[in-house]
Amino acid sequence: MLIREGFIDVTGGKVWYQIHDNNTNTIPVIVLHGGPGSSHWSLQGLKSLAEDRPVIFYDQLGCGKSDRPTDPSLWNIDRFVEELYQIKEALQLQEFHILGHSWGTTLAAAYYLSNPEGVESVIFSSPCLSSPMWAKDQERNRQELPIEVQQTLRKCEENGTTDSEEYKAATKVFNKHFVCRLDQKPDFLKEGAHYRNPEVYNMMWGPSEFHVTGNLKNFDCTQQLKMFSIPTLYTCGRYDEATPESTNYFSSQTPNSKIHVFENSAHMPYIEEPEEYLQVIRDFLSCM
Repeated sequence: MLIREGFIDVTGGKVWYQIHDNNTNTIPVIVLHGGPGSSHWSLQGLKSLAEDRPVIFYDQLGCGKSDRPTDPSLWNIDRFVEELYQIKEALQLQEFHILGHSWGTTLAAAYYLSNPEGVESVIFSSPCLSSPMWAKDQERNRQELPIEVQQTLRKCEENGTTDSEEYKAATKVFNKHFVCRLDQKPDFLKEGAHYRNPEVYNMMWGPSEFHVTGNLKNFDCTQQLKMFSIPTLYTCGRYDEATPESTNYFSSQTPNSKIHVFENSAHMPYIEEPEEYLQVIRDFLSCM
């Protein structure tokens, strides 16, 4: 397996990329990680897909191994779309598949709707294609939490104390239900914590997965999903914060799309059910 990595100049700084290539001479897949302000770290298991085609990871500007500029004007979706285009150009990608996870699906949709040339297919993994729908889904999810956890979350949000330890503790309960349900998480997840950038996350999204206050809070591309003319795969976990109901709705609005629900997962089926996740992705891409 050939592994190549380096840095690419984009608007605002340099981003780190890594390519896994088994010399298969097939169309590569570029992976858009979640966040915003996270990194490719939790998705590194997807390098197994390189048995069939090149897999391209990169850390979006502001996180991971990429530069961390302090200019807040950089943290908006249009610049991240421009960044992906600059990466595509630098790597001379004529044709490519996109696999986006969570916020990466927001970016994937926005990119395709403005730059469809060369995109062969899109995989929306645990999609966030409508922030208002996401917020409503999380209100319903929160109602499934213990009442004292719900009260803590509400009190901290109303008082502006979302950076408090009690809010963080209550958030962990939500995450155990709807983000990752594993009791024993892989060690590499803990190792990757320092790759995150809370500043980017807070500015674009908010203080938590379920309290949307950032500049993405009005993002909604559901009316444009009918414009996707390429094969499209939607996936989510049965207990995902990206709910099966919303994911199914997105798929129903997208021509030539398929959907798969991982029955024993929340928001991270690539970690919770890795073998099935890889097989579903591999099967979809093999039809291209």
